[in-house]
Amino acid sequence: MGGNWFFLVGDHPMELTLKNVNKLTDFTWAIRQALHGSGIAGADGKEIDHIELFGPSELPGVDSKNFVLCPGKAYDRSPCGTGTSAKLACLYADGKIREGQTWKQESIVGSVFEGSVNVREGKVYPSIKGSAFVTAKAELILDPHDPLRMGIRG
Repeated sequence: MGGNWFFLVGDHPMELTLKNVNKLTDFTWAIRQALHGSGIAGADGKEIDHIELFGPSELPGVDSKNFVLCPGKAYDRSPCGTGTSAKLACLYADGKIREGQTWKQESIVGSVFEGSVNVREGKVYPSIKGSAFVTAKAELILDPHDPLRMGIRG
């Protein structure tokens, strides 16, 4: 069970191209606000914090292309590992992929993840393969006088 809640949309009028990123952001933000306004939520009332649009990919051998709105009105430049996992679980539940079958997902910028599922004791376990790049490096400073420097622990 993950900590993010996704709303997956396959039937929409949007063209999933980088040139449309502002329109895609506005469209998915409106969906997110409508879900919240209608009281539609994840388990235990958790907010649906990711909206994922799907469409056909033009890349040979790639099954789908997506746009993922993340919290903070940002979008994911990758095909989104957790979003691809959500998609794989839905595809499996709908009988559209088999256990061990590879599903390829393209992002809004053209990067591709490969995923598959394994099922054990009735639970779906996704596996994702792709590339990642370091985009920042930071130094974490922990003040020894800060009683919460290691986080809040219960």
